[in-house]
Amino acid sequence: MQSIIKFKNYLVIITFLFAGSSFSQSEILAEPWAEAYEILNQITVPYFPKQYFNVEHYGAIGDGKTDCTEAIKMAINECFKNGGGYVMISEGNYLTGPIYLKSNVNLFLSEDAVLTFSTNPEKYLPVVFTRWEGVECMNYSPQIYAFGEENIAITGSGMIDGNASNDNWWSWKGNKEDGWSEGMPNQKQGRKKLFEMAENNIPPEKRIFGDGYYLRPNMFQPYKCKNVLVDGITFKNSPMWFINPVLCENVTISNLTIEGLGPNNDGCNPESSKNVHINKCYFNTGDDCIAIKSGRNNDGRRINIPSENIVIQNCTMKEGHGGVVIGSEISGGVKNVYAENCTMSSPNLERAIRIKTNSVRGGVIENIFIRNLKVGEVSEAVLKIDYFY
Repeated sequence: MQSIIKFKNYLVIITFLFAGSSFSQSEILAEPWAEAYEILNQITVPYFPKQYFNVEHYGAIGDGKTDCTEAIKMAINECFKNGGGYVMISEGNYLTGPIYLKSNVNLFLSEDAVLTFSTNPEKYLPVVFTRWEGVECMNYSPQIYAFGEENIAITGSGMIDGNASNDNWWSWKGNKEDGWSEGMPNQKQGRKKLFEMAENNIPPEKRIFGDGYYLRPNMFQPYKCKNVLVDGITFKNSPMWFINPVLCENVTISNLTIEGLGPNNDGCNPESSKNVHINKCYFNTGDDCIAIKSGRNNDGRRINIPSENIVIQNCTMKEGHGGVVIGSEISGGVKNVYAENCTMSSPNLERAIRIKTNSVRGGVIENIFIRNLKVGEVSEAVLKIDYFY
């Protein structure tokens, strides 16, 4: 049976399958999940040679005061030149600026190792090619960044601290509850300009932001990368989104603890990416725990690459705007999403499952399968579908 729902500017068709027709209930329930497991079998988890490059050998000092940016860069470059391996962050607190990951490099944080990122915006220049809220531009480097690389990883049992707070990055949002007050800089004019440039088809390379525009960087953004692994790490207090794979293929996100209650502190946002597995992660976030995206408005339609083949399993969502969310930047579409065996419960978790878009944004959403969720408490709805976002 099909239910046709008409809204002001678009049409929604929802298809219902009943066991009493040509399908048995077990067939209806089993078939999509067999496809989910096929997706998991397609995902390549990167392998790294047993070579080890300790950042201390390149001058890093884990005293929480010494700038270790160059030492970490040298260790990554040496690892890359030698065919790949593990860049080791041992016990201590290592202060750093942005990190660029190269192919075949596994950034490994041992127990009691902390990477603490600088809050000095000048450290994140020169600008790099990035997406910001679903729109391509030249902006501050993400705290950890990779472009066009293959076989990269962040693993171990240490912590990555974005060091954001109301005293630095978060106030750029322009909200008083995030540390902003009258006369302080904020992102509003820069954000408006970026979206206008995208609607006017200004080439992304000419959308130059960074200094003076206050568009906060994400914590980890691999861009056009293949075979990405993030495992075992605790992520804390990102300036904006935590983990944002863009135009990536074969991404494994597992065994993470992600905690940050700042503005736009989304936990994991796969964007225009294919074959993504998010498993056994804990989210306590200031925005959506997981939000699947594919570009915003005209820019998303220009690129027109969906997020597809996303499998979410065994995760726990505490605070956040939504547990598993699709949107709102989904102009390129989203398909083949499977979420199962997750626990969501907090008076500060607003919705368990949410789909959000609008008639300007558009996007085709198809093949979304959810089962075995344990929802204890949410403040608004277990399921919310919002086409007027």
